[in-house]
Amino acid sequence: MTDSARSTSDAAPAPGAEEDFAARARRVSKVYGSGDARVIALDGVTVGIPRGRFTAVMGPSGSGKSTLMHCMAGLDAVTEGEVFIGDTELTALRDKQLTRLRRDKIGFVFQAFNLVPTLTALENITLPMDIAGRRPDPEWLDRVVDTVGLRSRLGHRPAELSGGQQQRVACARALASRPEIIFADEPTGNLDSRSGAEVLAFLRDSVREMGQTIVMVTHDPSAAAYADQVLFLTDGQIVDTMAQPTAERVLERMKGFELPGVTAR
Repeated sequence: MTDSARSTSDAAPAPGAEEDFAARARRVSKVYGSGDARVIALDGVTVGIPRGRFTAVMGPSGSGKSTLMHCMAGLDAVTEGEVFIGDTELTALRDKQLTRLRRDKIGFVFQAFNLVPTLTALENITLPMDIAGRRPDPEWLDRVVDTVGLRSRLGHRPAELSGGQQQRVACARALASRPEIIFADEPTGNLDSRSGAEVLAFLRDSVREMGQTIVMVTHDPSAAAYADQVLFLTDGQIVDTMAQPTAERVLERMKGFELPGVTAR
């Protein structure tokens, strides 16, 4: 990173700073393959995700942004290093313990909505808790439903909802169990600009009004502008951070890193 980039960066607190982190990675590396086929997806990443904040992760294809999210969410094992959700070290858990932690403390939103077509919107929202044999907190569920703005559509099945409405149902499903943190991987990738903006506004409101912690992987500077901070990855390393992002500043910063294939939307 150039000195000018360092001087203009509104950096978020360093991982070692005194702060309440919902998730942390400490010297995390992820290597795929061996020999000539060896690929270093993450190279000694140390980062903390502040609790009650919206963090966007950006970088070109192959930069390691999705790998970082998958490792921090316990979906993929690290090659070296440690990952924590709160005070719990994921990398020390057995498979059953890790499955339980993902179910109880982590929410997921992906580019594909992953809704069950035969269930109503409300049934899709409560499905993970139903499978776990847990009753939803009625007051919290009502708050989530009001925040997602689909109370009049709760009895509809996915085929009767627009793409944006389906993704908001998926977001509400992630929120319904009150997880420690939600990981969202390109959540607006299958949506038009208007529907995408609705979903991003919902995610932002869930942070500001409900105290949720969200980490979102995205390639879109306009989407990153909804976040409180942006982490930039290249070649498996975090190379910069930005607080209070705007689409213009994010795009300009990414141009400075010479990241290919990035356009504002």
